[in-house]
Amino acid sequence: MRTIHGRGTESGGGRRTVAAATVLLLAAGAAGGLAACSSSSKSSSAASAVASAGGSFSGEAPSALASLAASASAMASARSASASAAAASFEASVDAAGASASASASAALAAVTGAGNAAGDVLLTGIPLGSTGGLHAVKVTITNRTGKTANFAVKIDWNDSSGKTVDSSIVGTHDLAAGAVATPVAFSREPATTTLVPQVAKAQHY
Repeated sequence: MRTIHGRGTESGGGRRTVAAATVLLLAAGAAGGLAACSSSSKSSSAASAVASAGGSFSGEAPSALASLAASASAMASARSASASAAAASFEASVDAAGASASASASAALAAVTGAGNAAGDVLLTGIPLGSTGGLHAVKVTITNRTGKTANFAVKIDWNDSSGKTVDSSIVGTHDLAAGAVATPVAFSREPATTTLVPQVAKAQHY
């Protein structure tokens, strides 16, 4: 009887052991399932985020930026055309005002050696590029100190930053009364980006 009782005790303990092991296995399985679901959910969310981010890039500039670029280009072209037109207008007005005087001044200066007899009667004043359409220009102030009516011829040299003369222009005035002042304009067609310094090369009254 003790033997039978002992076997019954072992059998009951074995069942309890098996039941406990089964519970542990089920718990482990549930935990693994939850971990797998969580990992799968995170992977899915990450993949969705990447796909969403990737979908926002098409490899082409947004239409708003393209429109701004086109607008900037058009404005730059318009400014360039406007500056060219302004320069042409300024040049035409200067030429119209002093064409005949410049022609006779060139002839008068051809025979002059040195600085001429009127270098001290001439003053140069720079004109802003914004007022000339980008042309280098100076106002040439000529004062007649001869005591009688006279003609004047002036040659302007335009020197670069090294002191080299890169351009020259000639202006003049006719029949300037004694004590009177004339203000013709001289200009250079060198690019506006070039640094130029104007100076009186020759000045002659005749």
